[in-house]
Amino acid sequence: MTTKAGAAAMPTAERTKLQEGRPVQFVAFKVNGHDFAVDIMAVQEIKAWSDVSSLPNMPPYVRGVLNLRGNIVPIFDLRCRFGQGLTEATRLHVVIILLVQGRTIGILVDAVSDILKASSDLLRDLPEQGDGRDGCVCGLLTAGDRMIALLDPARLINQSLTAIAAHQGI
Repeated sequence: MTTKAGAAAMPTAERTKLQEGRPVQFVAFKVNGHDFAVDIMAVQEIKAWSDVSSLPNMPPYVRGVLNLRGNIVPIFDLRCRFGQGLTEATRLHVVIILLVQGRTIGILVDAVSDILKASSDLLRDLPEQGDGRDGCVCGLLTAGDRMIALLDPARLINQSLTAIAAHQGI
């Protein structure tokens, strides 16, 4: 069972559902052979990779922007964002469109693997990191013999916007 500290690290909506004993659903996906997941409630849609319009003076993990039915959506390459090199995107890659804190973003991933339903007994705390960083991984989900890193999209957005501002010297 997840501890109070672990539950506190999770996004509020997930914590509330788990405290009420309701399972939470996650969209699981692969990035460079590693398993990750986000709360399904943050996912607007999943679409096949298509070319994006690049922007000048952006960090390498900002692949560009996509016009999605009139909305300009920045696309983040998670493999690159996690320091594992730029994704050589093909038609097999997908973009998960997320709505977080009123912002729409896309994350480029290798593939969507599952829709998972999790109860509190499947969630685990992160091991102590000791470096004091506030990463975008908020916990772990056990699914059979797999450990899936749960991403907090709000932290991912906030960290990315801070890094973009630093990259641009703002």
